[in-house]
Amino acid sequence: MLEDPGGGAARREGGTFKAELWSSCRGWLKMKLHCEVEVVSRHLPALGMRNRGKGIRAVLSLCQQTPGSRPRPRAGGERGGPLPTCLVICTLRDKRGTRYELKENIEQFFTKFMDEGKATVRLKEPPVDICLSKANSSSLKSFLSAVRLAHRGCNIEVPLSTFTPVKTSEFEKFKTKMVITSKKDYPLSKNFPYSLEHLQTSYCGLVRVDMRMLCLKNLRKLDLSHNHIKKLPATIGDLIHLQELNLSDNHLESFSVALCQSTLQKSLRSLDLSKNKIKALPVQFCQLRELTDLKLDDNELIRFPFKMGQLTNLRFLSAARNKLPFLPSEFQNLSLEYLDLFGNTFEQPKALPVIMLQTPLTLLESSARAMLYNRIPYGSHSIPFHLCQDLDTAKTCVCGRFCLSCFIQGTTTMNLHSVAHTVVLVDNMGGTEAPIISYFCSLACYVNSCDMLK
Repeated sequence: MLEDPGGGAARREGGTFKAELWSSCRGWLKMKLHCEVEVVSRHLPALGMRNRGKGIRAVLSLCQQTPGSRPRPRAGGERGGPLPTCLVICTLRDKRGTRYELKENIEQFFTKFMDEGKATVRLKEPPVDICLSKANSSSLKSFLSAVRLAHRGCNIEVPLSTFTPVKTSEFEKFKTKMVITSKKDYPLSKNFPYSLEHLQTSYCGLVRVDMRMLCLKNLRKLDLSHNHIKKLPATIGDLIHLQELNLSDNHLESFSVALCQSTLQKSLRSLDLSKNKIKALPVQFCQLRELTDLKLDDNELIRFPFKMGQLTNLRFLSAARNKLPFLPSEFQNLSLEYLDLFGNTFEQPKALPVIMLQTPLTLLESSARAMLYNRIPYGSHSIPFHLCQDLDTAKTCVCGRFCLSCFIQGTTTMNLHSVAHTVVLVDNMGGTEAPIISYFCSLACYVNSCDMLK
């Protein structure tokens, strides 16, 4: 239930909502929304003209005039009815704002992307579309609810006075970048500006991710480096525009499957997990296919995800000073500009292969291979969860087919220049070669590739 400063609450009377959503301020009764606004005239296309297509920062207010400030009604017109409510759009250049009548003047609402802070209000007169973006989603929902009530002509039973223009300080809430590098500067009693696109909170002693950050739906860059964070909430994946995430120098021990399967799959470009305590990344990590930069230095990695080759957009990879004994076979599918694997504990290739073939194949092995080869969809709703995990972690043979637990495993060396333009030496001896592990689904595949494994 929403309450105003006087204690009134939105309520239902006679099937109509009467909202006391506005707070009293000098001049008008207002409910404000901070966002970017573009007012598009629907006449422009008919005149062969186009709108500039870019919103400007604005403060939107729902305002209701006092009876003394209303135009006098025409003779015989209605008197004593509900006071009309206007939408006022104020910008830094026009602090007094442009007013639009709302009562029975809205043709349509477009709210499909309201969770992303976007919406459009189409007015009848003047024939314009008011396009809103970069708004706090919860504030936008409340504001549009109030706009709907104003469109219906609901009466507002609160004392009103005269209007005052928006102050310049109101526009400070449109801050897009905030850098905090000490505990004393960290905001404890107030929220982060909702319009932030770049937030850095380093050296603040954080032991967990502040949940207030997860409400910043416009965030594109989040830097939480040099803290004491041990675990990441899955709701970081709800930051649909997040492109850069810096978590270096924390106490992380894992990167969750939930994050790998979140909206970060489509948005995340740069990820820094260096100087943590991560031993392994889940196989689902390779679903973050928009990644171009990945830093994993100074962790405790004992292996890469064996489907590493699926990161086809990856250009910068740094995983120095870990505990990698070898590289997965699909590592050969990468196309990097920069690669640094210095200081890992690479092992020498084994002379003999590890043979785990079974003849004939088990029913589980045969069916798993068939499902993966034919790309049959699967999930925990159709097969047991442990079988889903087996399928997710299936090995890929050099021939392109798949194998579960029936395979031949062999190792050889690869020159890292075959996958990267610039390679940092892997040791102090000037080497650029690293061991790579390969899987073979049958003896025939192994024999055909035996020259490679010599």
